[in-house]
Amino acid sequence: MSIGERLRTLRKEAGLSQKQVAETLKMSKPIVSQYESNQRTPSLGKLIRFSRFYNASLDYICENVNEKGELMGDVKGLMKKTKK
Repeated sequence: MSIGERLRTLRKEAGLSQKQVAETLKMSKPIVSQYESNQRTPSLGKLIRFSRFYNASLDYICENVNEKGELMGDVKGLMKKTKK
């Protein structure tokens, strides 16, 4: 899943419109739309804002892990995977 798809999924899970996200994060709706459709890639600063807003790790948003709260270097997450 791409960064844009992750952002779209997080927004929909939160029950928000692109306009609501844009207003809250102080950016334009077209920019949010372009991020979600992978026409533009958010800067690191914007990714951090999205991460805090959606309470999702940067690793999740940037496609490094599959669970919202999991971190790539998360020892607990790694232990769960190795025990399976």
